[in-house]
Amino acid sequence: MSAERPFDVVVVGSMNADLVVRVDRRPAAGETVLGGELAVHPGGKGANQAVAAARLGARVLMIGAVGRDGYGELLLDSLAATGVEAAGVARADVATGVALIVVDPAGENSIVVAPGANATVSAEVIAAHRGELARAAVCVLQCELPPAAVEAAAREAAAQGTRVVLNLAPPLALSTDVLAVCDPLVLNEHEAAEVLGTGVDDAATTELLARGPRSVVLTLGSRGAIVDEGTGPVTVAAPRVRVADTTGAGDAFTGALAYRLACGDALVDAARLAARVGALTVTRDGAQSSFPDGTELSAAPAPG
Repeated sequence: MSAERPFDVVVVGSMNADLVVRVDRRPAAGETVLGGELAVHPGGKGANQAVAAARLGARVLMIGAVGRDGYGELLLDSLAATGVEAAGVARADVATGVALIVVDPAGENSIVVAPGANATVSAEVIAAHRGELARAAVCVLQCELPPAAVEAAAREAAAQGTRVVLNLAPPLALSTDVLAVCDPLVLNEHEAAEVLGTGVDDAATTELLARGPRSVVLTLGSRGAIVDEGTGPVTVAAPRVRVADTTGAGDAFTGALAYRLACGDALVDAARLAARVGALTVTRDGAQSSFPDGTELSAAPAPG
């Protein structure tokens, strides 16, 4: 373990309790439907990505915030159980963030997030963690924190020589200098369509690169992903699996991608492994509880 880089990945991001209900169909506007029993799981895109990387063997440091409540304890316990270092997680005097999730029989979900303590992570908080951002090879960011905090973390990490992986979820208008340090910018088809203001086609990654990131990874769900480092798009296939719940699949992909980049993998190779991790995740219920470890990954089906 290097004295300069004692961690593979530092995650700056959200921490939420996922409140999940299964339904026969997701409700339309103004409609009420009856669902199954309420399940509560540790979640949040940041915490999910930290746990996903740690389950694969990464040394992970988490920076974020939870409340002084039971949901906060749930999240901290989940990090501890997977070996994630939580020294950067503050206890705020507001409620822990919560995600309300409904899942249909096809495994597709709809999610509403109440940020809670996540909203207390500011640019000033990030500045106070400047030293932590220098302690890992890769910094992973998402957009469930306040925009000023996301941008400050990207700038600070890049200034410390830490590679920035930014998952543009939910989509956020980023400053040009922040986009310029993203390597890669990770987003799915829906997020790409919102950013581009048009449908996603074969030129999507080229158009996204024109916005300024060093590289782009466009995730396509069951169809894998497209990787573009400026030399043309490369398609990465995903294994065919039976879908139970898509919650957390994108986070599992991003966490795995960051870990393999920290290990020195080329971006395309890291994305190939991440696609397998994402595919395994959707075969089980929940987010963090569904993330595979290295042994399970070794036994996973091949893409195709």
